[in-house]
Amino acid sequence: MKKILKSLGIVFGDIGTSPIYTLTVVFLFAKPTEDNVIGVLSLMVWTLISLVTVEYAWLATNLSKRGEGGEIVLREILSPYLKSGRQLGIVSILTFIGVSLLVGDGVITPAISILSAVEGSLLIPVFANTSQDVLVIVACIIAIVLFAVQSKGTERVAGAFGPIMLVWFSALAISGIVSIVTFPSVVRALNPLHGIGFLMHHGLAGFFILSEVILCATGGEAMYADMGHLGRMPIVKAWNFVFVALILNYFGQGAFLITHPGTKNVLYSMIFSEASFLYIPFLLLSIAATIIASQAMISGLFSIVYQAITTRILPMFKVSYTSATMRSQIYIGFVNWFLLVFVIIIINHFRESAHLAAAYGLAVTGSMSITGIMMSWIFYKRRKHLKMAVAMGITLLDLIYFASNTFKIPHGGYWSILIAMIPFSIILIYTEGQKKLYRSMRPLKLDVFLLSYAQLYEKLAKIKGTGLLFAKDEDYIASYIVHTMFKNNIIYEDNIIVCIVRLEEPFGLNYFFKEDLSKGLRVFEIRVGYMEVPDVAGILKTAGIKAKVIFYGHDEVASSNIIWKTFSLIKKITPTYIQFYKLPHNKLHGVITRVEM
Repeated sequence: MKKILKSLGIVFGDIGTSPIYTLTVVFLFAKPTEDNVIGVLSLMVWTLISLVTVEYAWLATNLSKRGEGGEIVLREILSPYLKSGRQLGIVSILTFIGVSLLVGDGVITPAISILSAVEGSLLIPVFANTSQDVLVIVACIIAIVLFAVQSKGTERVAGAFGPIMLVWFSALAISGIVSIVTFPSVVRALNPLHGIGFLMHHGLAGFFILSEVILCATGGEAMYADMGHLGRMPIVKAWNFVFVALILNYFGQGAFLITHPGTKNVLYSMIFSEASFLYIPFLLLSIAATIIASQAMISGLFSIVYQAITTRILPMFKVSYTSATMRSQIYIGFVNWFLLVFVIIIINHFRESAHLAAAYGLAVTGSMSITGIMMSWIFYKRRKHLKMAVAMGITLLDLIYFASNTFKIPHGGYWSILIAMIPFSIILIYTEGQKKLYRSMRPLKLDVFLLSYAQLYEKLAKIKGTGLLFAKDEDYIASYIVHTMFKNNIIYEDNIIVCIVRLEEPFGLNYFFKEDLSKGLRVFEIRVGYMEVPDVAGILKTAGIKAKVIFYGHDEVASSNIIWKTFSLIKKITPTYIQFYKLPHNKLHGVITRVEM
């Protein structure tokens, strides 16, 4: 029960705040007649059933590694089934695009949620004449405060997120029921034929309206991406409650809109009409809910970027750990300030939540489509034909919604693409740069290295004590180790090559000495899950390793090519893996290797 309550705050904040703006935005493009309202509600119901319940709650959450989900996990699951390099390349590109689109979504979600909640204050008589400039300023202040406190960690206040969202969803459900009573025939929307009829009657305009209908499902992808925090069952059980609350509220809004066709802000107007004396508490509750939704998105992105760092998709941005008890509580400054800058830009550019909805949906449907494609591929490889057929059907729906959202590109949707292009470009440049750099460095094969090492170890005067040398792979000795020992003649009595090996599983930690390679040369291997946060200094101390010096390689890239110059800049401004693992600075000794690319 405790985990179910937590999931309301961690997982369902984004989709839970969609009722604030979804129906309002849809009926900017359609007349609020009874048939239209019933048709749109039918589309929303079956969108939630197909793209959230079936795609994520049923299919996606059954594909995990030790309970972890997300597109990077799908890549890890799918890769062993693929034999050709071309197929692996396709899967990698899909993953890169998916991660990048989530970053784009991570900018727009806080902007539209906060702005739409702040606009609700206009129904309060005292604030009725508040200018849009003031609303924009208030929204920006809330965003700045939200991002400014991220470095302090959210562990202390996270416990309140679940109860607040429980109150929020309860308020949505109750207000919806009260409104449904005034026009009970709105429940006809449960029949999918009304949605199909709406699309057939409106033709191309109906297809375009699908791009606004999808707003009711934004945030559904968090069920899979955040699965590792709480496990599958608490999230699925919580979704049953959230789904009912959302449907009741959307039906209530529909009933209110049919009886009040001139309404502009449907949810807030409905609450104000039902119980004006509760309106201010509801408004404050909605602002709290949007802040929680934004917080969930930010924390989720920190986790996704950390996955990308540890699987060597993204460079090693500086990571801070904000909790001694919750390993998922991390803070990545670069990501935090990147998001804040673009959230402020987006709020000031679009100024109104209705305008901002024109940019929202493209990234979400793109991400859903990629998830659908990769799931279908996995089920095909595993010969689970029923799930494959369902996944392919859902993927087709995803692609239809994605196609409808392409109409938004000239009306603001290009912002999703522009924002997503930044992480996508960084990923491509970094991954390709690392491959080229590795080839240029020409690491020495272990057997060749050991021949020269054995001769030098016998001849040279050894330095007393233990020297650590960090390496990514013990089978190929990095050139900086070769230079240190063979060219600079620096050999200690005890030389330990430390390898940090990332496992395919998200969590797990094991460390041990392997069989000695040669006299005075040992390998200490640390095996950690790709989401694990290892205390390398603590591990070395526990293993009884007292190093006199810690050597590490630092690559200096020189190139006239603009792409490799960018790669060089990325390498310079991001921490090395030694800094990433926070080893004692007084023992570090960097060996610079200049590489022409």
